[in-house]
Amino acid sequence: MQPPISNAPIFSDSQRAVPQLRWVDGFSRLLDTKFRIPGTDIRFGADFLLGLIPGAGDIISLGMSGVLVATMAKNGASPMLAAKMLFNVALDALVGTIPVLGNIFDLFYKANYRNAVLMREYYAEGQHQGSVWPVVIGVVVGILLIFFLLIWALVEIIGWIIP
Repeated sequence: MQPPISNAPIFSDSQRAVPQLRWVDGFSRLLDTKFRIPGTDIRFGADFLLGLIPGAGDIISLGMSGVLVATMAKNGASPMLAAKMLFNVALDALVGTIPVLGNIFDLFYKANYRNAVLMREYYAEGQHQGSVWPVVIGVVVGILLIFFLLIWALVEIIGWIIP
């Protein structure tokens, strides 16, 4: 996906005639492409600005992204599309927890904009259909792997602190 160089609408005029999709379009752009760094084509939004607030900003941003995905799912996103959108949000949230690197990643990844583009393609071209199970299984395996790695790290740290 090419990074957006403007704050132009994501959805077509006919798609934006649906009030919920017009809201998704506007809110996605507010979160990811509303502002531009002067002298560059780099765009950012409220999501990047919230990421600058340690901890709370990432949680608020994740909540707003979740509302967008829920709205898109409520308005016809297929299970496979919803899974792809959730992956984008989860990746954005996970990397966003890393100080500085997370902010830089958010500046260029733009999960909400990507999700709106996926939704546009789904409506316009019938893309992103199919079974959600491979994605769900991948997410569950990933979560379990992270869980076990965190437990292992905790045990190692405790063993290092208490000999």
